[in-house]
Amino acid sequence: MFFKKTEIKNNNFLTKICALLIHAAKIDENYTEKEEEIIKKTLSELGLEKENISKTVEEAKIIEESSNQILEFTREAKNLSNQDKTKIIESLWSIIYSNEEADIYETNLMRRLAGLLYIDNKTMGDIKEKIKNQNSK
Repeated sequence: MFFKKTEIKNNNFLTKICALLIHAAKIDENYTEKEEEIIKKTLSELGLEKENISKTVEEAKIIEESSNQILEFTREAKNLSNQDKTKIIESLWSIIYSNEEADIYETNLMRRLAGLLYIDNKTMGDIKEKIKNQNSK
């Protein structure tokens, strides 16, 4: 589990993280079952109990569909530890490269997220290459 219990104020926080992951999965207009599995695995790794994962995903889909900006998804995440932010970024790149390629909208989203989450370009590039190499094997 990545987050300390004190960092998870409620499921609302993880629902927003989930909405961000769903947003990344849907940005190429091709939301797949493989991407949803990555999202569910990430939620589990972030400390969400298995029995709450499906409900959280459904709630996050509604939030993501009704939102027109990613700021509300990243507001709390930017204050997380570097380890926790890295896990989220790894999951985002895993979703993007689940179809073995990143389009211009996906790479633009990740550039914007780097700034919003205070992640430097080198770290973002290193994570991207790590995930890209894992998916090409």
